[in-house]
Amino acid sequence: MATILVTGSSDGIGRHTAATLVDGGHRVVLHARDDRRAGDARAAVPGAAAVVVGDLASLAQTRDLARQAADLAPFDVVVHNAGVGGGQDAPVLTEDGLERIFQVNTLAPYLLTALLPAPARLIYLTSGLEAGGRARLDDLQWRGRAWDGMQAYSDSKLYDVMLAFAVARRWPGTFSNAVDPGWIRTRMGGPGATDDLPEGSETQVWLATSAAPEATVTGRYFKRRRQLRANPQAYDESLQEDLLGICADLTGVKLPA
Repeated sequence: MATILVTGSSDGIGRHTAATLVDGGHRVVLHARDDRRAGDARAAVPGAAAVVVGDLASLAQTRDLARQAADLAPFDVVVHNAGVGGGQDAPVLTEDGLERIFQVNTLAPYLLTALLPAPARLIYLTSGLEAGGRARLDDLQWRGRAWDGMQAYSDSKLYDVMLAFAVARRWPGTFSNAVDPGWIRTRMGGPGATDDLPEGSETQVWLATSAAPEATVTGRYFKRRRQLRANPQAYDESLQEDLLGICADLTGVKLPA
């Protein structure tokens, strides 16, 4: 039995991932943005061990979320599933004055990774749109260019892959990988999406629990249990280090060696 934290598990892919892991006999800690959604998560996955609460669009709440999770640690696996889409017509700033897509999709997973004890396995959800991402580390907050919500989302998903690869390189004792779940019919994916929830969660569950040689690897990009090549920028170690440095400056927390 593994102890597993799944962020963003009050609905969608995260909830299905958590429920599948619970059904497999694992000790699963859920995460929700607020108390109402925490109640939804408990009702949907009654076999979960606990629910931690915190809005990833707030650095203070993300730090508090890490404190809650640390009380339930150590975790064998952390699945960074939570995320927001890119449909906004204009940038939305958080209480920290940061662009919301970047903060929720990239900065929050960085901060949780840096604050929680290193697990045996880390899984960062990305998207096939990472292929069109551009590593604009000079303008992460979109202050110097015209806003494009879908580009901001694609960029954030590229940064998630970069983060997974950077952690894999820095933490050789942890299997750290990125997963494209596909275009899944969820509230965020929309009714026109091509794939169902089981397809969206199967690779995360496999990477979290399998002892197969194909699953016990690090620094890889997966879809449907197959290794794929990510955006070439994701493999640039200099860009990875620059991203880690920016995230450390924004959060005041360095990724432990």
